[in-house]
Amino acid sequence: MVFNSFNFWLIFPFIFVIYWAIPAKYNKARNLFLLAVSYLLYMNWKPSFAIVLMGVTAICYGGGKVIEKKQDGSRRAALCWCFAILGLLPLLVFKYYNFLNDSLTSILESLGLHWGLPGLNWAIPIGISFFTFQAVGYLLDVYKKRVPVENNFLDFALFVSFFPQVTSGPISTANELLPQFKIPHIFRYEQGRDGLKMLIWGMFLKLVLADRIDIYVDTVYSNYVHYSGAVCFCASIMYTLQIYCDFAGYSLMAIGIAKTLGFDLINNFERPYLAASITEFWRRWHISLTRWLTTHVYINLGGNRCSTIRQYVNIMITFLVSGLWHGANWTFVVWGALHGLYQVVEKALMGAKLKNELKGGLHKFSFVRGFRIVATFMLVSFAWIFFRMPTIDGAIDVIEKIFTDFCQ
Repeated sequence: MVFNSFNFWLIFPFIFVIYWAIPAKYNKARNLFLLAVSYLLYMNWKPSFAIVLMGVTAICYGGGKVIEKKQDGSRRAALCWCFAILGLLPLLVFKYYNFLNDSLTSILESLGLHWGLPGLNWAIPIGISFFTFQAVGYLLDVYKKRVPVENNFLDFALFVSFFPQVTSGPISTANELLPQFKIPHIFRYEQGRDGLKMLIWGMFLKLVLADRIDIYVDTVYSNYVHYSGAVCFCASIMYTLQIYCDFAGYSLMAIGIAKTLGFDLINNFERPYLAASITEFWRRWHISLTRWLTTHVYINLGGNRCSTIRQYVNIMITFLVSGLWHGANWTFVVWGALHGLYQVVEKALMGAKLKNELKGGLHKFSFVRGFRIVATFMLVSFAWIFFRMPTIDGAIDVIEKIFTDFCQ
């Protein structure tokens, strides 16, 4: 159930009151209540989706228990891979089967071969990309001994299905969220107030800004052939703002709802359009996903502890994974490839200067930094065109219109 729906706001006050009405000394009862609420809200989409959620939860919980008992390095690694693949399998089947099947069929048809597997007509379980990464991230952290294995299945099930974040993140790590389920929370006015502020601000970004901007963007992009390049350019800039308001707004609602219940989730967006480089942008945009990909993909590929060329390859692979995570379409692959290429070029041109800038944190504004902020914003906006358009040809047509028919 989405946070900006009327039904959710009819139900949430009862969730809030009942949760805080349960005495703090009965923390297990509180957790059971949250677990039941999380599954009931999730099943509101489609009851059968809960089977997938529970399946991924059980696989990663059991996998963590098995891996923790193994001391042999090679067997431990093999078991980790097996459980990780099993945990990712529902995501791969539901989200990518049709994409891979259609892509393979198109390639074979271009070679004159007419063959393909039957397509699947089922809906994708809501939030599967988020809860799968959260559960598998725990499994990989157990393997790397970053976190202790969780022995309480109900707490782990709540960690994976926690209703403020299960459908759209943020993606929490086990050492951030699981310990918060272990301690009794006392209602504090300041925390409730701050959570409500974040919730209201998130709703403003999502409902007032993102949804209204979407009307204009959808009107132009759906009929871009009838508009000038200037209008298409304006729509692209507006989409850049829309997608931030949409993603950041929903994340803020999730963080605010969790905070009103006493839980702290990671801040997912930190003024990303004020970044002065693409590398800095990804330290501010969808922070929890960037952290997951850095920890479990980039670093495991070798990170920057290898040759320069290999580091560039690692960056490209990581961002191709990021693109596919966002959607099963070649447009998302191109979007991810562009961001990977941006970073490779940045590191090749700026090298140690970029590294020192990132270590130094936020910088004082200057003319040079202002120019770089604008340049970064334009590069990000350019890539968003591929993210928004349903086909690569459509995205290229919009870009061509911007550059050739600007004043039409």
